[in-house]
Amino acid sequence: MNVTVGVVMRGVPPWLVAFSPARQGTTCPRRNSGGSAKRGNPRGSAPMSRPGRSARTRDEVFWRTLDTSSPEAYRASTRPHRERMWRELIGELPPPSLPPNPRSRLYREAERWVGHEVTLDVWPGLFAYGILLVPRGMSEGERRPVVVCQHGLEGRPQDSVGPSDEPAYQSFAARLAERGFVVFAPQNPYIGGDAFRWLQRHANPLGLTMFAVIVRQHERILEWLASLPYVDPSRIGFYGISYGGVTAMRVPALLEGYALSICSANFNDWALKVASNEEPFSYVFTHEWEMPEWNLGHTYNYAEMAALIAPRPFMVERGHSDGVGVAEVVDYEYAKVRRLCAALGIPERTEIEYFDGAHVIHGVGTFAFLHRHLQWPGPVRGEVD
Repeated sequence: MNVTVGVVMRGVPPWLVAFSPARQGTTCPRRNSGGSAKRGNPRGSAPMSRPGRSARTRDEVFWRTLDTSSPEAYRASTRPHRERMWRELIGELPPPSLPPNPRSRLYREAERWVGHEVTLDVWPGLFAYGILLVPRGMSEGERRPVVVCQHGLEGRPQDSVGPSDEPAYQSFAARLAERGFVVFAPQNPYIGGDAFRWLQRHANPLGLTMFAVIVRQHERILEWLASLPYVDPSRIGFYGISYGGVTAMRVPALLEGYALSICSANFNDWALKVASNEEPFSYVFTHEWEMPEWNLGHTYNYAEMAALIAPRPFMVERGHSDGVGVAEVVDYEYAKVRRLCAALGIPERTEIEYFDGAHVIHGVGTFAFLHRHLQWPGPVRGEVD
């Protein structure tokens, strides 16, 4: 053994020594002045050189249990996984115990839509809140598709609607309302610095996560949206950016009331994203210490979550310069989704769009995806952006 390793690792179990960076002939990346981690391999593709143990475990416990012979057989084969993901990874809380009791007030009037702030009861002391955008000019008895637009970390529904100081959002909620979609932009609780992280930390020993609460809030939101006379309950889609992309992977995987899901600026090999001590995009090198999830690497990574969304449509929006990950990792994980949809005979229900940009809503391929799969005609050329 290298003398340095022997000194540093004295008293450490042999199995742990075997995995030490010094033993492997590598070094942990260090943060440079630009805020990224230095590494010897600029492609960062070493983790994909061969499937790791966690990936092989997921092959055994998940992929080999799926029945792709028919949509009905597939849904039946995914049901136990949906229940397990909810119970073990997310944490299952009781359904909402109060009536929705919706309260609203006018938020803003625009040329093509009217916005309302809405509050819905969930449990005593807990509510769901968001901004509802209703397009003008709807006919009597008409039922429109809905897009639920989810903000990112430290965001608010007002950011999704815009205008916002945060350039990532590109007013995507308002732009979709201008195209004729009913839009709801909910508030998720990942806001307030470390306050929500401590709530997550307190929940973890109870077998719960922040998303145990978020799922029930969205369950209430779906119930309420479906009750609106101008909404088609079978055409409610989800579109989330960044931490909203985290939501886009988890909530629609569990709640089948969402007809499709779009993950923007977030899709990844999530086990690598959370735990790698080599990749500069890893949460190991950031302040988001709430990210580890129980046994995710052996159960439901992002490809598996997307598989639980299937056979409903699923799309990834990815900027080439987005620092949340690198293309090699994103493509590696997404390839499993494309292969699954091909096996199910529905290759047209999944897409990935790359664009020359960073951590932002692009709103080109994704908007077309929403029009196509929520069956709403696109705008006349030049009518809206």
